[in-house]
Amino acid sequence: MPRFSSVHFSTLLTFALAIVLTESGQAQTYQVIHSFTGGADGGNPYAGLTLDRAGNLYGTAFTGGTAGNGTVYKLTHKGSGWTFNTLYSFAGGSDGANPTARVIFGPDGTLYGTTSSGGSKGVGTVFNLRPSPKVCKTALCPWTETVLYSFKGGTDGASPWGEVVFDQTGNIYGTTENGGDTNPISHCKGCGVVFELTPSNGDWIEGVIYAFSGSDGKMPLSGVVFDDAGNLYGTTFEGGLYGYGTDYELTPSGSGWTESFLYSFTGGADGNNPYGGLIFDPPANLYGDTAGGFPSGPASVFKLTRSGGTWTFSLVYSFTEGGDSGGPRGALVTDGAGNLYGTTEIDPGNGGGTFLGSVFELTPSGDGTWTYTSLHGFTGPDGEYPYSNVVIDANGNLYGTTSSGGLYGYGVVWQITP
Repeated sequence: MPRFSSVHFSTLLTFALAIVLTESGQAQTYQVIHSFTGGADGGNPYAGLTLDRAGNLYGTAFTGGTAGNGTVYKLTHKGSGWTFNTLYSFAGGSDGANPTARVIFGPDGTLYGTTSSGGSKGVGTVFNLRPSPKVCKTALCPWTETVLYSFKGGTDGASPWGEVVFDQTGNIYGTTENGGDTNPISHCKGCGVVFELTPSNGDWIEGVIYAFSGSDGKMPLSGVVFDDAGNLYGTTFEGGLYGYGTDYELTPSGSGWTESFLYSFTGGADGNNPYGGLIFDPPANLYGDTAGGFPSGPASVFKLTRSGGTWTFSLVYSFTEGGDSGGPRGALVTDGAGNLYGTTEIDPGNGGGTFLGSVFELTPSGDGTWTYTSLHGFTGPDGEYPYSNVVIDANGNLYGTTSSGGLYGYGVVWQITP
């Protein structure tokens, strides 16, 4: 779970560090485009980034800000440099605190996200951020936050860790780590929920579309994704048939939503404890990863292929075991060529042995195998312990964050240019 830095600085500076890498025949340029101070800019960004059409980056920081409860920020690309702007600092009260998921753009072009704590009951919120309606004369204007829903910590759920997603009619879907205790005799109480927020007369109404009970999954830390038919897919960090997590599908029907197992992790060679969510490739295969951990088993990248009404699990890549954990914590991303990109938390032996995390690429071959390439192994001053996903811009540049390290120890935003 999250690591915290003991270093504290209040001065806001931007630090750039460029390193030229040559690994496995590929030349990559790694650059830190912002080093968090733990002050007004934020600190410990566990979440990844979101790109807008102009190539600007948006993200969240778990700590820091004016009240120490985290921030939402923007990095604006100008020429060859970047300008950092804090869009919002969480006060830690009813407005929420400690975001762990990235923000996304809604149908109205504004930002939506979650906080893992804060709100009316202290167990998290879903929020909206939009530019101030007042005329702004500088580039550093704060945005206006509106809380769409404050979780109560009961059957409605508690502690949303993952990002939200919209359906085609404007409803919002997401997950909570805890809450949802609808079965008092269940062996697992409060194992998390999948929720829906429906707009109604200027307000938002929350409904639980599925509550986990343990044997069907526990702790859905990531969000959910839609397929073209309106079904939802996600992962649970624990629970399932063997206790090591699951991949699941939720299918809508006239009477509600039905959950079905896609896969239940055994803790063996298939991996264990999926922290990140699932993604689709163009042929509608699902890809995901597991965090792994010693002694339960290695981390992994996996593929789920649909044939008829069933899904087949296959192992794409197995990470070398090392440390007490260390595999991917964020969701994967795929490019137009079918390559997969992600990060590892501690780089368990595959990317040069730095054990502070890595950025990796998996390239498919014609015979069904995949080639692993470490694009960067973190060393500390350039960042350490990435929990985030990777995003790719139109030019093939990769972007992400690390939860700590950097110039001040509070994490960085990085770029890799091919």
